[in-house]
Amino acid sequence: MAKFSRLFYTLFFILSVSHISRANIVYNVINFGAKPDGKTDSTPAFLNAWSAACASSDSSTINVPKGRYLIGSLAFKGECKSSDIAFQIDGTLVAPADYRVLGQASNWLSFEGVSGVTIIGGALDAKGSGLWACKAAGTNCPSGATALSFTNSYNIRINGLLSLNSQMYHIVFNGCQNVHVERIKIIASGDSPNTDGIHVQLSSNVVIVNSTIKTGDDCISIGPGTKNLWIEHIKCGPGHGISIGSLAKDMEEAGVQNVTVSKAIFIGTQNGLRIKSWARPSSGFVQRVRFLGAVMQNVQNPIVIDQNYCPHNINCPGQVSGVKISDVLYQDIRGTSATQIAIKFDCSAKNPCTGIRIENVNLIYPNQVAQSFCTNAIGKTLGSVQPNGCL
Repeated sequence: MAKFSRLFYTLFFILSVSHISRANIVYNVINFGAKPDGKTDSTPAFLNAWSAACASSDSSTINVPKGRYLIGSLAFKGECKSSDIAFQIDGTLVAPADYRVLGQASNWLSFEGVSGVTIIGGALDAKGSGLWACKAAGTNCPSGATALSFTNSYNIRINGLLSLNSQMYHIVFNGCQNVHVERIKIIASGDSPNTDGIHVQLSSNVVIVNSTIKTGDDCISIGPGTKNLWIEHIKCGPGHGISIGSLAKDMEEAGVQNVTVSKAIFIGTQNGLRIKSWARPSSGFVQRVRFLGAVMQNVQNPIVIDQNYCPHNINCPGQVSGVKISDVLYQDIRGTSATQIAIKFDCSAKNPCTGIRIENVNLIYPNQVAQSFCTNAIGKTLGSVQPNGCL
């Protein structure tokens, strides 16, 4: 599987590079009325530039020169004549200062039903701290908007983007195929609520590499229906780690399969490598997962499977998870745990975890002996494993 995934990653990178180089018609957003002053509403200008590029059958580049551009909630719709549209962003897109303007929207910038879209460079400043403060105060607050989302889209590439202070999730891929994300940087406060860095669901053939994510929730969250996902060289922290789940939100739920996380670094995170499901019935599953070459630095839960997730004891007390977890490999993982339980497999009593393999793992708890904890987990250890396995 690893060889197949690496081959896919290499071929997709080559195709993506050639895809960018063919763009030949440039649409400058300033020519459509955008103002780089950070004060003038440039939403119509961006929409009109997109409409022009979408209506052309030629390869196109939408150019966003240096400066700050005030943008409201905006949807870029698909069914374009062109299947090769690049956003070359040299400036910063800025959300309205009043968090309530975006707070009622599901998304700030969304792409729906598009194919062959590339985003190169630039920054998104979503100004989410006002909404975070509202939620911390417990007052009547809007839910908040995802900064950048792609829905039912194909052949997507993001390279060199900076996402700052999203109200909710930073980047979401929902129902997408053939996605390549590289050299992105995501920044939000460590206590910002629900600010997942990248969320993937119902999507296949997704590559996320060479990126840094600092946020208040999962650095990368992997939802139902994710297939053929390759994650490599991710630096995570602060945040909640890289998580498959939460799963079992619904009784009928697509499974997660063929996921590789390679050479990730976790610094001061709540979790490292996590699989999480609600403690309630589900048709979902997790299979063929590879966690390879991770480094943990003061991580609270370096390796964890939690199938008894039941926050606030709502809609799940007394139930067990129906999600079937199988064929999961943890290989060449090292570093320090901030708690004594460095490896925790808390699996379902109804559907025990099977095919769990731990190979060449060295996790220490400073000044004390690190421990492992297993419930309803079946598998084996290979090579040198510390703490001692409990499988």
